Amino acid sequence: MGSNMNAFSCHKIFAGLWVCMFLVVTAGITTMSAARADADAFIDLANVKLWVTDTGGTGDPIILLHANTGTTEAWQKQIPVFAQAGFRVIAFDRPGWGQSVVHAGMKPLAVAETLDALADHLKLAKFHLVGVAGGGYIALDYAAWRPERLKSLVLAATGLGLTLDEEGLTFRKNAEIPGFRQQQPAEVREMSPSYRGFNPEGVARWKAIYESSKQAGRQEPPLRSPNTTAKIASLTTPVMVMAGDVDLTTPTGAIRLWAKHLKSYEWVLITEAGHSLAWEQPEAFSKAVLDFVRKH
Repeated sequence: MGSNMNAFSCHKIFAGLWVCMFLVVTAGITTMSAARADADAFIDLANVKLWVTDTGGTGDPIILLHANTGTTEAWQKQIPVFAQAGFRVIAFDRPGWGQSVVHAGMKPLAVAETLDALADHLKLAKFHLVGVAGGGYIALDYAAWRPERLKSLVLAATGLGLTLDEEGLTFRKNAEIPGFRQQQPAEVREMSPSYRGFNPEGVARWKAIYESSKQAGRQEPPLRSPNTTAKIASLTTPVMVMAGDVDLTTPTGAIRLWAKHLKSYEWVLITEAGHSLAWEQPEAFSKAVLDFVRKH
């Protein structure tokens, strides 16, 4: 009788354990599914339906600003790496790009203001900001306006769209390849010959993202204020400046000319990379960003 009772008790214990394990696993799957469902979503802000990718989590946030030729999809090689390193990674299609649509009858706000509204919506106190190419224009605009919200700033492969910069204009005039911007397709202007030669699949994927970024009749969002060398000199946030060594669209010399106006900065040169350096050399780009943001 005692033996039967012991066996019965053991059976109940094992049955209970199996039920607990089932509930834990089910809850985990449900949570993971919910996280995935929330990772890519539209967020309604003042004048835009904004397409946002957000990995979630409790790590320090990194917000990524894509180039004029991209969307959030251009960050597909960085988002999982940064998330795996413990950061909360957020990217969004700029208003008028990809899936983000300005509300009917409204004009786009400065993207810096959209970024600030998104940070408020997500309840972000401070974050790291990474801007490449055209995204760098916005990153500078934001950093000069809201330095108290930034932990660090990365400006990569960008000329910053400076006005009143005679030195920079002279450099570009002297360095310009005749017909380069007007006659060459986007992938030639944006990517290095080595990448195009060795990675036809990567070029095809980049071109698909570029095509998906376009919206017919979109209005270019303005900057809050013109980007100038004085604006650069006003920055107080820790800055890393990155360039690709074979970038023909924004050569390293053009970047060094504006970088000298910063109070201080870290310099990183990515080898065998053109203007789309984060796409062409994702490992080198991600490592440089992680090494920098971990200091701040």
